[in-house]
Amino acid sequence: MTFTEQLAAAWQNNDSLLCVGLDPDPAKFPAHLKGRDDAIFEFCKTIVDATADLVCSFKPQIAYFAARRAEDQLEALIAHIHERHPGIPVILDAKRGDIGSTAEQYAVEAFERFRADAVTVNPYMGRDSVEPYLAFPDKGVILLCRTSNAGGSDLQFLDVGGEKLYERVARLAAEQWNTTGQIGLVVGATFPAEIARVRAIVGEMPLLVPGIGAQGGDIEATVKAGRTAAGTGLMINSSRAILYAGQGEDFASAARRVAEETRSAINLHR
Repeated sequence: MTFTEQLAAAWQNNDSLLCVGLDPDPAKFPAHLKGRDDAIFEFCKTIVDATADLVCSFKPQIAYFAARRAEDQLEALIAHIHERHPGIPVILDAKRGDIGSTAEQYAVEAFERFRADAVTVNPYMGRDSVEPYLAFPDKGVILLCRTSNAGGSDLQFLDVGGEKLYERVARLAAEQWNTTGQIGLVVGATFPAEIARVRAIVGEMPLLVPGIGAQGGDIEATVKAGRTAAGTGLMINSSRAILYAGQGEDFASAARRVAEETRSAINLHR
């Protein structure tokens, strides 16, 4: 099953557009996990098991694992998700972006080493830096388009021939690069007007939308701007608000409660 097929099935089976971001910060872990060699894996695995029936995807951020030499725990986590929760796609948030020969190695890292179902990619080196990821036909390639950070406007709002740079990225992705149907785009919830603009350009293409929860993006505005006619098309990411909803040994139940509340809030506007 391809990434897009998995995602479509998860939207329907779990009645969810919620993506839970896995950004493990050991300084914020419950006391009973601190000091354990496998604390990152155990924390994330517990969150995953508590929320898997409420989400359309999980998104581990590679930096939180690599900074602590925990890539082996990331491999184990993704394997756990595939084994225990088959059908829930895993997006490796790596934001890779380099020339073709190096991009080939990053694609192998994401799809063969970590076994992710999709990966985030920086497209600003052009088509040849994206193509190595598209060589894996069952995988998703999610390109940065209009990012959720305020500084994204420094470049993404530049005029390029009568349209903004982020609009050009969306148009290239939809009209020229997405020949295999693998591509999605990152568009931040902090900019609902730009979500609507990207949706108008790309049609049914899936959008990964960070920025709700701790970053303050508005759920209603996000869903109304980005949903497709079928009420899907979005992976609305929340990380810290769910991961760190509780600080004690009951952190998983607290995470589940916030995930359920977030899914319900999203579904009100689908």
